[in-house]
Amino acid sequence: MSFKKITVRSSETGERLDTFLAKKSGITRSQIKKLIEKGDVLVNGKCVSQSYKIRKEDVISVNTVEKKNEGLIAEPIPIEILYKDDYVVVVNKPPSMVVYPAAGHARGTLMNALTYYCKKLATAGAPLRPGVVHRLDKDTSGVMVVALEDKAYYDLIQLFRQRNINRKYIALIYGYPGKDEGEITSMIGRSVSDRKKMSTCVKRGKEAITKWKVLKRFVDATLIEVRLETGRTHQIRVHFASIGHPVLGDKTYGKKVELKGKKNLIFPRQMLHAALLGFTHPATGEYLEFSSPLPDDMMRKIQELIVLFK
Repeated sequence: MSFKKITVRSSETGERLDTFLAKKSGITRSQIKKLIEKGDVLVNGKCVSQSYKIRKEDVISVNTVEKKNEGLIAEPIPIEILYKDDYVVVVNKPPSMVVYPAAGHARGTLMNALTYYCKKLATAGAPLRPGVVHRLDKDTSGVMVVALEDKAYYDLIQLFRQRNINRKYIALIYGYPGKDEGEITSMIGRSVSDRKKMSTCVKRGKEAITKWKVLKRFVDATLIEVRLETGRTHQIRVHFASIGHPVLGDKTYGKKVELKGKKNLIFPRQMLHAALLGFTHPATGEYLEFSSPLPDDMMRKIQELIVLFK
């Protein structure tokens, strides 16, 4: 059988086996439990329970033979590939494209396209999102990296966890911030009232840091550059909604989908674009940086703001 091996470092000792593997792989703890029960996870060559507390220098072997990309249908969907080698692929995700299959989106996703164009994908990660180390929301466009090999996946996961990824976003937000630049720091967690949403009004959450600066001001709208220090779910959207300047077109947070001027201006999707992504290549150690120009729909809205809201 083919196994992937992980050696425990001193800083990782004392964690439960299932928790440790879930962090390392992106697989849920329930999936890890099934692998352990089937004997597909060994510690130092022996079967142990999911609650086993890992020790320094433990060698954990995880069977990956059965982790095929079942359910991922290869589709020749046109996508812009910015870079590809044996380890990673970097794409410019268009707006309105879902990253991986989920309820209501079995086909037409970025992963369906990558299954077709890349042929070989990583086995690490959840079954319908192998190699996905971060994602962009359906209505967010821009640069994304996906691992094509398991070690690259784990190394990229660590880069994101250690905040060693360079990320820049461009957003159109509602209103007129009083400062030209700033930082939003808060805890972000699952909303108590709506479990599908994230919120800053939580008792338990994770630290989130967002830095921003103004690029151009309009009437009732501002074009900003955003730098992420952390990568929480919906972080930019939640943070700017929390200070009264939601991303325009965001139907979930803030719900500012229209501006009234000489002519009403409608924003059919959230005006948020991942403009730059930089990271250290997991195999070569070389720093790579990729950028993506604003998509046509955002450029049109900016031009309309200039014309209609002088």
